Amino acid sequence: MTEKQQYLVRQEPFYQPKANEVALCEAAYAARLPVMVKGPTGCGKSRFVEHMAWKLGKPLITVACNEDMTASDLVGRYLLDAGGTRWLDGPLTTAARIGAICYLDEIVEARQDTTVVIHPLTDHRRTLPLDKKGELVVAHADFQLVISFNPGYQSLMKDLKQSTKQRFVAFDFDYPPAELEIAIVAKETGLAEGTAAKLVKIGGAARNLKGHGLDEGISTRLLVYAAKLINQGVDAKDACRMAMTRPITDDADIRETLEHAIDATFA
Repeated sequence: MTEKQQYLVRQEPFYQPKANEVALCEAAYAARLPVMVKGPTGCGKSRFVEHMAWKLGKPLITVACNEDMTASDLVGRYLLDAGGTRWLDGPLTTAARIGAICYLDEIVEARQDTTVVIHPLTDHRRTLPLDKKGELVVAHADFQLVISFNPGYQSLMKDLKQSTKQRFVAFDFDYPPAELEIAIVAKETGLAEGTAAKLVKIGGAARNLKGHGLDEGISTRLLVYAAKLINQGVDAKDACRMAMTRPITDDADIRETLEHAIDATFA
């Protein structure tokens, strides 16, 4: 198996389009434009990227960004071994060399001095300088850069600079409309649509509390988790509390409000 083949998405990830985002993303890839995907936690950003990599037949290298990530973690570093030192490419460099889609998930978690290294790959140059190695990597013709983040968590300390944002075309993601979300939960888990509709109803009630005690509403991902628990024979109310209430808040009043909604929905 070649290095490129090991990063291929071999099975189609289920993704239910909400509008024309698939066609737009195909056009962005055809033009090799860097893509930015914005939206709340668990709304399908990463699944969308995986689906597009599968649909395009391109390898996908995903990096979960964090505040401790350095530029060397992205581009590579020299390592010591028995024979001396050797260079090891980072995921961004690997993607640029082999023509993969490089997906930087939650890019705002990385330090701003780290994200600057992506700039030469996002304009007409399509290059990646490896200063420590004294090499200029010219990106493969198939290479594309995709980043994502949750605008709801933006702050003065955690936001992208305009000089970075304006290098990308962007998609705004949100939780799907109720009917579509019901279909997604049912398709993803095999749960009956009637029960899926009840989960979505509770999720909608929680999202209405965002900004009124909740930082984030119940994500589609958590609805899927609850559905999977129900499929394992867990009582629906217990599944909702375990997957949908306890993960998102420790506030007693908010929990009580959500649990009333659970009890009423599954009465």
